[in-house]
Amino acid sequence: MQMVMFLVLKKDKKMICTTRCLDPPIELPQELSLTCEISKNKIHSLSEFPQFSLTPVPNNLREKSEWGNFLNYLCKKDKVALITFKQYQFYILPPALVSTSSPVNVAYNIDNTGSVDTRPRDSESGSQLEECGGPNTAEGLKFSRAEETCNEYQSRVPLKNFIRADPSYLKTLGQAHSGWIFGAIAELVDNSKDAKATKMDIFVDIIQLKKSRKDVPMLCLIDDGQGMNHDEVMKMVSFGHKQSDKVDTDRIGKFGVGFKTGAMRLGRDVLVLTQTTTSRSLAFLSQSLNEGKDNIEIPIVSYCRQGQLMEVDLSMQSEALAKYNLKAIKDFSPFNKYLIGEKAALFGTGTGTQIYIWNLDEWGSKYCLEWHDGLKGGSSFHQGDILIQSKRTRSRPGQISQKVPLDYSLRAYLEIIFLVPRMKISVQRTLVKSRPLSKFLTQTVVETGDILRRPVELILGFSQLEWERANCGMFLYWHGRLIEAYKRVGGMTHSADVGRGVIGVVDVTNLMDDEDGRVWVHNNKQGFQDSEQYACLEQWLSRKVDEYWDNNFDALELNKDNCVFKPDHEWVQCDKCRKWRILPTDFDSRKLPLEWFCFMKPFKGQCSDSEQKMAPGIVNVSTKRSGYACLLKDSNDKKLEGDRKTSGADYKSIKYEDAKIPALKRLRKGLWKQ
Repeated sequence: MQMVMFLVLKKDKKMICTTRCLDPPIELPQELSLTCEISKNKIHSLSEFPQFSLTPVPNNLREKSEWGNFLNYLCKKDKVALITFKQYQFYILPPALVSTSSPVNVAYNIDNTGSVDTRPRDSESGSQLEECGGPNTAEGLKFSRAEETCNEYQSRVPLKNFIRADPSYLKTLGQAHSGWIFGAIAELVDNSKDAKATKMDIFVDIIQLKKSRKDVPMLCLIDDGQGMNHDEVMKMVSFGHKQSDKVDTDRIGKFGVGFKTGAMRLGRDVLVLTQTTTSRSLAFLSQSLNEGKDNIEIPIVSYCRQGQLMEVDLSMQSEALAKYNLKAIKDFSPFNKYLIGEKAALFGTGTGTQIYIWNLDEWGSKYCLEWHDGLKGGSSFHQGDILIQSKRTRSRPGQISQKVPLDYSLRAYLEIIFLVPRMKISVQRTLVKSRPLSKFLTQTVVETGDILRRPVELILGFSQLEWERANCGMFLYWHGRLIEAYKRVGGMTHSADVGRGVIGVVDVTNLMDDEDGRVWVHNNKQGFQDSEQYACLEQWLSRKVDEYWDNNFDALELNKDNCVFKPDHEWVQCDKCRKWRILPTDFDSRKLPLEWFCFMKPFKGQCSDSEQKMAPGIVNVSTKRSGYACLLKDSNDKKLEGDRKTSGADYKSIKYEDAKIPALKRLRKGLWKQ
């Protein structure tokens, strides 16, 4: 089977012509730049070199004219044009008959002298050797120092080694999230947050494959972020890239591999459609397309955008290359031009990115993921969700509870994935209600300290929900993104009862980011590296948690059963500014509408008002609220007395006579007495 490629020949960053290359010895880049021209008689045994053909496919009259001028120069001066790529030397031979449509033969040779040209190619840093000139005028090529350049070329530096990326590497990338598939989805959610998206939809749709005519599930992720231009798309599909020197504490992406590792864990094929204010691009990362190839091909098509008018961006690729890439996308994906147009229409006049993944990863005879749409008009317990097929909890030291929904429910995971949630996320077309952990705790304490001379703030509290599930532990965030959940420290690691229900929340960005740019976080963002910072953090957390447990729970006695502990404050999030507001203690939270805004009761403020926060070093104690008291008639209050770090304010809880909740029992030194 013959290999056909489309190449753009350039000289000094200026295009000569688009060409069709038949049977090259290796896969070549989309653009090649001429290095210099050499007299034919200076190259020994040129006729014995293997050859392939190059045929012009000009996109316009200018390219057609430049091709004729280029060939005229070679024939008139009896020269060959030299191109170097990796360890190969390519010699474009003058044709026997010159015309604007004449094909040429290209002889090639592998450099056996142990050297290559180390000067940057056009695609890397711009112009090539100014003294070589370029085919950019009607007079043809004029080279004042061609001979000197070629002599200089003969004395080269030692050979550089380059690597190939075999298509099997795409599957290897996905193994970064082999332990937990939600980590792959989180990578794509992170990218949307970094793109300043205000909303994101995640759902599974059904699409028909062209060849088999089989209906298959397709995972869809759509956001309204800033989108990506051609260069940013190239960075996204590249295997790592240089990080920006600009400091952005809110940015999560640091490693340049998240999209590849996440997408290839979820499925074999992914199509990205992205739109900015001035461009639109398509990118296709596919294992199916690259089967049987010895290097990874990633078709990309970019358009210039003026309103709804789209034209191929000829500054990024030739029209022939754009057609070739678009054909590859349509041949190896379920998408045709009509479906692509339908998806692009979802952008409207705005910006954003759409990711479609199919040939999803399998778990036995089923898929790794399962999904359901939920019931329309149903309660929060009947909302749609995407689940992990096995529904197993992740292994954590000291944990015995199997009731950890965030381990297998995407909705539960996305509720707490961000420390300060701003982006609206929908799963299976129903909104995820964010649940910042620090705002849903009771007996809250804010601890501050220094670890390796870097400030750290820890929020500790008690969660009734986690007590009932027999869970506890620290939730470690980095750049506002959850990295570790339910990490047991101190006495929690030795007993399932010690610390039960106690939850800690801490952002360790300052500690885990070094000044020299090193980051002590795994590149899959599901754990921290074994480092001095992490070891000191564990020791500090252990000490603070044990102190909190001893001071707030060991001396606490509960004289009556069936007491339910509620958060210190009830919070509501504005659906416009996404800021959190504290509800008054006498307000019934059940009266809140499904969509709530800052101007509504009981806040009656503005979105510009600053968000309320708890001050460090303060213990908040709960009070009786009418919203809870009205659940059952004749609710009795019982004062709880115990040692606290505050001035000794009373803590009040609500007793439910008929509630089917197990009595809180004494766990360590008699925490809860019956």
